[in-house]
Amino acid sequence: MAENEVPPKPAQPQYDAGHVPITEEFDSPKRSLPPAVPVVIALVVVAIVVGVIAFVERSKPVAQGGIDAVYASQPANMTNTMVVLQITVSNVGDKALYIKSISANLKTDQGDQSDDAASPSDYDRYFAAYPDLRQHSTQPLTVETKIMPGAEQKGTVLVAFPVTEQQFSARKDLNVTIVPYDQTPIVLRERSAAAK
Repeated sequence: MAENEVPPKPAQPQYDAGHVPITEEFDSPKRSLPPAVPVVIALVVVAIVVGVIAFVERSKPVAQGGIDAVYASQPANMTNTMVVLQITVSNVGDKALYIKSISANLKTDQGDQSDDAASPSDYDRYFAAYPDLRQHSTQPLTVETKIMPGAEQKGTVLVAFPVTEQQFSARKDLNVTIVPYDQTPIVLRERSAAAK
């Protein structure tokens, strides 16, 4: 060999899975992770798809409304306060709303109370005992009422609470819960905090 001559490089050995050189590390990112760019792109695409599905399938309100007026009465010989609630329910959903149940919830310093709405067939009997409420009653809002999309229904809900009229007047909260079939409950609150 001449002095200036570079010796030829030894041939690279062919890779043999059964005989891996000790210098080859299988726990290195090169061996254990896929390329970063495709993984990042896939994660972004999955996040966008999940976001779109969550937005489209989000819970939408089926109705809105409120308690328009509140009238309470407790004659001297009665232990409970009877309450007439005039309410409005608007169907803002895209399918008909059928009322399954109606209840009212009261929060006072004496605690929380609730009562299911009286049946319209009992109104005359209650108004005989609480005559000053009759003038504030309108068409009762009843179970099985059907409210079409975009329609509005006004009506009276009659309930009683085991508190005095003064305790009722000093209430902290009053709401009506309407439970429709196959939809989430609708909670209606007083439009004005003061009783009428």
